Amino acid sequence: MNRKRVVTFIVLALAIASYFIFDLGQYLSLEYVKSQQAALESYRQAHPLQTAAVMFVIYVLVTALSLPGATVMTLVVGAIFGLLWGTILVSFASTLGATLAFLISRFLLREMVQSRFGDKLKAINAGIEKDGAFYLFGLRLVPLFPFFVINLAMGLTTLKTRTFLWVSQVGMFLGTLVYVNAGTQLGQLESPSGILSPGLIFSFVLLGVFPIIARKILEGIRARKVLRDYPKPARFDRNLVVIGAGSGGLVSAYIAAAVKAKVTLVEKHKMGGDCLNTGCVPSKALIRSARYLAQTRRAPEYGFKSASAEFDFSEVMERVQRVVKTVEPHDSVERYTGLGVEVIEGEAMIKSPYEVEVNGQTLTTRNIIVATGARPFVPPIPGLEQIPYLTSDDLWTLRELPKRLLVLGGGPIGCELAQCFARFGSAVTLVEMAPRLMIREDEEVVERVTAQFEAEGIKVLTNHRATSFSIVDGENQVQVEREGESLSIPFDQVLVAVGRMANTSGFGLEQLGVQISPRRTVEANEFLQTNFPNIYVCGDVTGPYQFTHVAAHQAWYAAVNALFGSFRKFKVDYSVIPFATFTDPEVARVGLNELEAKENGINYEVTCYGLDDLDRAIADGEAHGFVKVLTVPGKDKILGATIVGEHAGDLIAEFVTAMRHGLGLNKILGTIHIYPTWTEANKYAAGNWKRAHAPEGVLRWVERFHAWRRGE
Repeated sequence: MNRKRVVTFIVLALAIASYFIFDLGQYLSLEYVKSQQAALESYRQAHPLQTAAVMFVIYVLVTALSLPGATVMTLVVGAIFGLLWGTILVSFASTLGATLAFLISRFLLREMVQSRFGDKLKAINAGIEKDGAFYLFGLRLVPLFPFFVINLAMGLTTLKTRTFLWVSQVGMFLGTLVYVNAGTQLGQLESPSGILSPGLIFSFVLLGVFPIIARKILEGIRARKVLRDYPKPARFDRNLVVIGAGSGGLVSAYIAAAVKAKVTLVEKHKMGGDCLNTGCVPSKALIRSARYLAQTRRAPEYGFKSASAEFDFSEVMERVQRVVKTVEPHDSVERYTGLGVEVIEGEAMIKSPYEVEVNGQTLTTRNIIVATGARPFVPPIPGLEQIPYLTSDDLWTLRELPKRLLVLGGGPIGCELAQCFARFGSAVTLVEMAPRLMIREDEEVVERVTAQFEAEGIKVLTNHRATSFSIVDGENQVQVEREGESLSIPFDQVLVAVGRMANTSGFGLEQLGVQISPRRTVEANEFLQTNFPNIYVCGDVTGPYQFTHVAAHQAWYAAVNALFGSFRKFKVDYSVIPFATFTDPEVARVGLNELEAKENGINYEVTCYGLDDLDRAIADGEAHGFVKVLTVPGKDKILGATIVGEHAGDLIAEFVTAMRHGLGLNKILGTIHIYPTWTEANKYAAGNWKRAHAPEGVLRWVERFHAWRRGE
């Protein structure tokens, strides 16, 4: 830091210290001003220019030094000078003071901050360069942070001084007007009864609603800014066009039709999306067949000498397709047409925020919902393109069971399908580069699943990274690496299940300028709006959770906000999101587990109940697994629950309901559960929590009471 900066810093530090040491803030309080109101008014009438000049200088200094008291001063100026002159004085003084604070921050700190953190600030600097004026205007109009923080922070950026000055002048004007007006009313207050005066009440109401009004103004400005290059049609053919007929798109269209909006649903491939055709439905049908086969091998456990099941893998896969066909009418064109939805089978192309082209036809619409889903991600591993690899999309075309199946990826999809194929007789090798399978689950959860996999003959290779694929002497091979050591694994088929990527290209989003996140999903705010205010999004294409039920959950918010957002918008609620992995044992969770609680620094208590103690589990021959509940220390409030074992995906529903509606473990304990059922496990878990929190002091007194009643 050079000499000029050091001197400036010392002067400023002394000025700020003096303010607090000599308690100068007492002179900027409403109480002090009210006590001196008559004297101030008399002096202003005798010396109006001098009074205005003194007030102006004090206001500038307070703002420039980022001292507390600017809000009170605004009210004081309104009380002394009235609405017109008070607004003029505060408007220019606050802008000048803010600009001085901006310049001070820039002079003292910007060079150091930019040199030290310049690489990390590139994105911020680029954003400021492009839209700095708009960002600042939004902060001035709807302050998310105190103004002094904005002044200092903006000084560290590349925003031009003249831009900061004029945007601050304009952006703070409405707020200044509202606060000065409140000050004029306070200045007229002469007795307690004056509090009930219409003018004062109106002023305080205006203070309360100003943030809402300002937010609406900002939304309008933002909308006009992003839509200005697109002429708005005089009339619209439709209220809503939904692109994609997966879970999110179907629910969005259904809701729109239910509220009598004119809605068009566009699907280029198959109605029902991934869930019906290549995801949830076929995978669960395959899991059921594999599970039946595994149970026949456990015949002695159920009192049978033997049992067997002959099968043809192609017939099993045909059964899977029959299940899909049976469910298909639920998501069919005919059903949704009957509900009042116009369904167009074709490829959509967004031409503008108001126009979607399908099959050569241009549809005009007030709003658009993008629900285009996601597809399997195929990593760029050398040689993989030479192998006819499988994904969860095309796996269902198999009619011959692979003798040796390699599964890349130890997430839910990889784990579910690896176990299925192992049960049908494939020699399965599962490769996961993370330290363990299902990396987001607690360690003891993963241990149970891994142990079961190994017991069923699945070769689990965690901490292994696939580095290349090759064909050697007509045999497929993969090279995997662990801690510098390489291993070659031969296989017949490979299933790539390392994650999914959003479908964001090919239908006009990028050309239009809809913002895409670094994760390659569509950016959306808490109302599921993109940067275009009339284009909404839901489902896997935006995330953050890629589950069918979450897509349906988001669809309600997207549809309602799109159709009624001009009156009221609803923030999407992710507070209670359940999910399950349908391996054997099943793993289901809602809320926090221990891993996430520790990562987020959240204190918790753990209560467990082992399913080996549950009567129904024993009777069913499935007495393994556990219910694990995290609660607030000392309270029965549920932070999260994890269930491992038979029917876990169904059992978790009680905890989902409890968390969604604020019910604690005491309520679950006090609920009658049918005996003998699996749901009793939840009650017994709650009972374990209750025993751990029994009031020992009270119980000792109760014990004495009973002893006294016995005459002891």
